[in-house]
Amino acid sequence: MAQSIFMAGILVGGPVFGELSDRFGRKPILTWSYLILAASGSGAAFSPSLSIYMIFRFLCGFSISGISLSTVILNVEWVPTSMRAISSTSIGYCYTFGQFILSGLAYAIPQWRWLQLTTSVPFFIFSLLSWWVPESIRWLVLSGKFSKALKTLQRVATFNGKKEEGENITIEELKFSLQKDIDSVKIKYGLSDLFRVSILRRVTFCLSLAWFSTGFAYYSLAMGVEEFGVNIYILQIIFGGVDIPAKFITIVSISYLGRRITQGFLLLLAGGAILGINLVPSEMPLMRTALAVFGKGCLSGSFSCLFLYTSELYPTVVRQTGMGISNSWARVGSMIAPLVKITGEVQPYIPNVIFGTTAILGGSAAFFLLETLNRPLPETIEDLEDWHQQVKKSKQEPEAEKSLQTIPLKTGGLDPS
Repeated sequence: MAQSIFMAGILVGGPVFGELSDRFGRKPILTWSYLILAASGSGAAFSPSLSIYMIFRFLCGFSISGISLSTVILNVEWVPTSMRAISSTSIGYCYTFGQFILSGLAYAIPQWRWLQLTTSVPFFIFSLLSWWVPESIRWLVLSGKFSKALKTLQRVATFNGKKEEGENITIEELKFSLQKDIDSVKIKYGLSDLFRVSILRRVTFCLSLAWFSTGFAYYSLAMGVEEFGVNIYILQIIFGGVDIPAKFITIVSISYLGRRITQGFLLLLAGGAILGINLVPSEMPLMRTALAVFGKGCLSGSFSCLFLYTSELYPTVVRQTGMGISNSWARVGSMIAPLVKITGEVQPYIPNVIFGTTAILGGSAAFFLLETLNRPLPETIEDLEDWHQQVKKSKQEPEAEKSLQTIPLKTGGLDPS
């Protein structure tokens, strides 16, 4: 029950913090999210009743959405295109190592109240440290905060040993370089704009399905560790450890093969592995476990890829709103997964058929998205539309040339036959 309430908080926090971040900035949302998590987590440790504990757990999940979304967006909007895949996936490793640290803390601190307090108090410090995180220059410029954008750029330039270059930048240069984007964002954008334009509708639908299927299938494997006939403690360690090679392979793949093909095949492979578990008899627990671990690794890589891919597809003006909506579908999937598990009481193979098929559908949807490898981030909705038109045109030109090559030529009005 407490875990479902926690997931509900993440679900609600995604769209709420997404829209707030696009309106008020990434940095303040990050700072306040850290503070809310620290306060609500500490409050949960001292809860006098179950109902109050549930409220605090909801707020914990709610604030985690703000932290994860703001962190990913700030990373994408600050890091150069060539390093974006590495930096984004490195953030994913923090989740993996956090799981290992939490396991050690849980072993060392058996009383849940002290464990809850121990894991919550550090976020008060993180809230203070986040004041040194620079706000997104893209967001500042597109919000008309030119003076603050200039000061932030100069501060970052000084930190990077480029103080002289930073001092030479002027507000006029900032305005001139981004004049087109500045003119196009005089209108305030919100949640409804994700469905106003056809290409944004497609991006939102396909990403939402990919996020849903990833969360749906991921938690199906996480909840089914006792079904494989292997020591569950050893399996938990293996499930955590597989993230390390899985995310490394994901870094390599998204850097060289691209985001779309990586995202699509990760979900297709995960779906195939989950369906394959049904084909292996229960007398072969190691084979069933191997398929589950492989599927879990693919889904872990899918999460890493999705965080980067989603933030690269949405324009700056609606980036965090889109990220919040899409990411929330993973939480919907994680909440529905336990209900689907119940269908196993009718026929044991039904849950894996549903989980595997959904993952395959999510992987198929990824192939309808644009490829973002080595592409600059779209700043406005118009940028995304122009990009889509360029892709359509580039696909039509080879087809037109091929059609011309198949037309027989006639010379002098005479038919050679």
